[in-house]
Amino acid sequence: MTSEVLVEKKKLDKPPLEIHTLGDRVLRQPAKRISKVDAEIRQLVREMLQTMYSAEGIGLAAPQVAVNKQLIVIDCEPDNPANQPLVLINPTIKAASREICVAQEGCLSIPKVYLDVKRPEAIEVTFKDEYGRPRTISANGLLARAIQHEMDHLNGVLFVDRVENGLALNQELKKYGFSTQAVKPIG
Repeated sequence: MTSEVLVEKKKLDKPPLEIHTLGDRVLRQPAKRISKVDAEIRQLVREMLQTMYSAEGIGLAAPQVAVNKQLIVIDCEPDNPANQPLVLINPTIKAASREICVAQEGCLSIPKVYLDVKRPEAIEVTFKDEYGRPRTISANGLLARAIQHEMDHLNGVLFVDRVENGLALNQELKKYGFSTQAVKPIG
């Protein structure tokens, strides 16, 4: 079945939604569960995908566009028209590998900043798709990292909060005009 939410993978001059950046309070609020998956949610998914492709990203969480809902869209192959994007509503990580991987991450809410972050290499996640059907997938590598990164947004956490190299973090943020005060380090 083809998705109702498919959009053309192209950059728009005027994306439908505005991506908020580090320092904006909307990025720090925990998102609310979506109780009903309907046409309004599917329209939001379409607009989020268009905004993500316009910003040349591979993932976008609703809080990044000031929508306080547990919704994320991911497409690890934005240049491949055959690859369908993933829509995760109310996602929950059910299992994570003990194997930890360090890789560079970036974020549409913190443009140009790329830093190393530790995350589990593989995860199992349950969620609802754009039709409200329950789904479970296992993911590893880039997809696992993208899901974990976007799910952090649903809890008001940004990737810079997980960066362990404080010196590199401060240098990168200052270089691109972000306040280090906006970082909320976690464990």
